[in-house]
Amino acid sequence: MAVALHPLPASVRDVPPPAQFTYPFCYEPHPLCIAAADEVRRYLAQHPEWRDELQCGKMFGVLVTKAVSLGGVGRGAESLSFLAAFSGTLDGKTQHEYFVPPVFDLMAPGCYFQEEEAAISAINRQITSLSLLLGESENGRLLRAEMERELAEYREQMQQHKAERDAQRRQLSADELAEHEPALIRQSQHEKAEYRRLRQAWEQRIATEDAPLQERREQIAQLQRERHRRSIALQQWLFRQFSFLNARGERRNLTELFHGAIPPSGAGECCAPRLLQAAYEAELHPLCMAEFWVGDSPRDELRQEGHFYPACNSRCKPILAHMLQGLRVEGNPLLYRDTQPLKILYQDGQMAVVEKPHGMLSVPGKDELPSVQSIARQMFPEATGPLIVHRLDMDTSGLMLIALTEEKYHELQTLFLQRRIHKVYHALLEREMPVGQEGDIDLPLRPDIDDRPRQMVDPVHGKPAQTHYRVLGNRDGHALVELRPVTGRTHQLRVHCAHPLGLGNPIVGDRLYGTPAARLMLHAKRIEKRPPSISPEGEGQCQKVSPRGELEGAIYETYEDIP
Repeated sequence: MAVALHPLPASVRDVPPPAQFTYPFCYEPHPLCIAAADEVRRYLAQHPEWRDELQCGKMFGVLVTKAVSLGGVGRGAESLSFLAAFSGTLDGKTQHEYFVPPVFDLMAPGCYFQEEEAAISAINRQITSLSLLLGESENGRLLRAEMERELAEYREQMQQHKAERDAQRRQLSADELAEHEPALIRQSQHEKAEYRRLRQAWEQRIATEDAPLQERREQIAQLQRERHRRSIALQQWLFRQFSFLNARGERRNLTELFHGAIPPSGAGECCAPRLLQAAYEAELHPLCMAEFWVGDSPRDELRQEGHFYPACNSRCKPILAHMLQGLRVEGNPLLYRDTQPLKILYQDGQMAVVEKPHGMLSVPGKDELPSVQSIARQMFPEATGPLIVHRLDMDTSGLMLIALTEEKYHELQTLFLQRRIHKVYHALLEREMPVGQEGDIDLPLRPDIDDRPRQMVDPVHGKPAQTHYRVLGNRDGHALVELRPVTGRTHQLRVHCAHPLGLGNPIVGDRLYGTPAARLMLHAKRIEKRPPSISPEGEGQCQKVSPRGELEGAIYETYEDIP
């Protein structure tokens, strides 16, 4: 299928393209991409037969490209257009004329993958049929149950005879015991030998009954080995077929890109690799790219209709790291944004309370960015403790406790485990809510293993996560809420606000679960420490004191708030 190029709408033809290509893992969509995405939505609206599938949710992507005329009139003139893609399949197909083709089409007629998959499915059916035949034979099971009953009765009889012999020994004198002991021993040995013979006879009878089934068991084992061998071989073959180009014309397949490890399911089938591959094969120059969600949010993860999303980490990061080589790519904006200094609100010889600005890591990451821990090491050079007692997300601002001694670190850790230290957050949500509304959110969470650090709601495998919320007011169309987490799961407040089963109202600036903005409007406003006699659920029972006060029974509160 030839690559399908689409013209950009007239409304953006005068918009200049970006100087550098999109950093796909954290970006603001370029106006050209926004206009192209609107064109894709208009096209989708013309296909009512897809409505039900799209309503369930699907990721789409657009890539704005440049073609340069090399000869004749208009030599050197640039021609901008865009490519469109969908992830996985649409209407049960991997290819549609409006969209770019997959990097490798598993569903192409005559594809070796389909033929080999059909052969493996046939092996599965053989295994199932033979297993059913094995299950039809009840004689062996019935005989074994009968054997166990008879052996149990014989053991009970042996125990009774032993008790009788022991009683007899107690009644005999020493001389009589010496005379009768050999006979008593022979009786015991005879019964044990009879028990062994009885068991062996039963085992032989059962083996004879099962003999016709042994051949089927061997057949099943052989088929299982063959299935495993062919599945592994097919998997490795498939990984080699997904071969990705970059801007330099170099190719790498999935096996090479994941360094021999098994790639995540669906690797190479997302929008971004499809779009870049189509552009390179058509000798088009990529300018900017964006991926957006159409339809409802899946039940277990958060996607908002019409929102733009970064490429997934687990599946796409190794692939795109290769495919972007040779392009001038924007830097990761998270690495280059300015952050405010770390403020000290309280300090004594054992601990400190600091206010972390948004955009600062709590602990060092892979990119050697400044973090609360690294800065605190410089601010408190005499500290002997591990310093960081708890964490805040990089995008979250607010209070953190710093332990300056080993003893204080373990004390504070224990208080957190006992839920005697309680954190209170303020958040600005995307939409207004009734003032005074409050309640509890209970949605178990687990990591999205294919797209870390995103979290998913999972009632089966998720860890318990509870949050109490209260609406404090509304500002310019946004709800200001107080959030009190009972548990401390990663991204708990962000997911609980955004998920339809929570508040269904994402935090402003949430680039993972809502709409990106200049910053995430989530602020750790207050830290409370309650005496042991006060339950974690108690409200208003802590006396407020100055931030310079003692920690016991105090509230540490920032005088700043989310803007």
